[in-house]
Amino acid sequence: MSKEALCIIYGGKSAEHDVSILTAQNVLNAIDKAQYQIDIIYITNDGQWKKLENITDEIKDIDTLRLEEVKEGQITEMLTTSSKGGRYDVVFPLLHGPNGEDGTIQGLFEVLDIPYVGNGVLAAASSMDKLVMKQLFAHRGLPQLPYVSFLRSEYEKYQHNILKLVQDKLEFPVFVKPANLGSSVGISKCEDEAALIRGIEEAFQFDRKLVIEQGVNAREIEVAVLGNDYPETTWPGEVIKDVSFYDYKAKYKDGNVQLSIPAELDQEVQMTLRDMAIEAFKATDCSGLLRADFFVTEDQQIYINETNAMPGFTAYSMYPKLWENMGVSYSELITKLIELAKERHADKHLNKYRIDE
Repeated sequence: MSKEALCIIYGGKSAEHDVSILTAQNVLNAIDKAQYQIDIIYITNDGQWKKLENITDEIKDIDTLRLEEVKEGQITEMLTTSSKGGRYDVVFPLLHGPNGEDGTIQGLFEVLDIPYVGNGVLAAASSMDKLVMKQLFAHRGLPQLPYVSFLRSEYEKYQHNILKLVQDKLEFPVFVKPANLGSSVGISKCEDEAALIRGIEEAFQFDRKLVIEQGVNAREIEVAVLGNDYPETTWPGEVIKDVSFYDYKAKYKDGNVQLSIPAELDQEVQMTLRDMAIEAFKATDCSGLLRADFFVTEDQQIYINETNAMPGFTAYSMYPKLWENMGVSYSELITKLIELAKERHADKHLNKYRIDE
């Protein structure tokens, strides 16, 4: 059987650059190399594209993926010419944050008519922007905690009024978040006004728009979604923390968290969470994959927190672990996502692009 031509893209101009490289190492070591001939494209932190072809060996040292003296060229040529010759059957972007999971690179794939793993332009962009995401959830009737949002320019001009608005509408503790970033980068838990000001200043280093959310004493529950028009979900899993806030350091450096899969929840609550995850998937017109994150309070109130259109995807991340609990291995999950990408691309080609005369 002839191998399919696959290109994995990672790195990127994002604060989540290193997470993306770690994900690429995991995927490259797990993917079925008997089925795919794999090229890789590394996007540096300053936006350079570097390509290495026909990866066959295990990646033992993650730093070898920070490509240096390798093939460079026009981006469009890199994306349309595989080491097999001809076009790629699929590209697999393992990019997090701006310029990776926000619809921008997905738009490039669409223009070049390349099948790609994961969400399309609209779903990626709307899932990346926390404010737009919340507005779509509200339209779908999904329950959410109160929040406030504003721009950097508004804060610079009306700081006193905005701080008053936050404290009138919300109660401490609150969470300050850049609107367009993931992996808890730039997020702060704030217990008073002084911490709020520091949190706002920190978050504005990463984005021009912030969302400030009401804190709540609740369990953090996550559900994985997989599919295109008829998505499926996993049983919920729980993030159990040894820290007060599950930030970037806790997620990727300290190991002060553990995953409980499946989460210990009433059957009715579990089914409600799975139904709401599907609603969130449809609210942003997702395809391929999504992780939906929820809060569940002691009295069983459920609030959707956010969705992630390119969730953490190392072998030890919640999304693959949730599917492992459903009997789908990491390697099998990678293959399923590639097949879903080809399915969606074929479906789009059923559309007519000209009016017959």
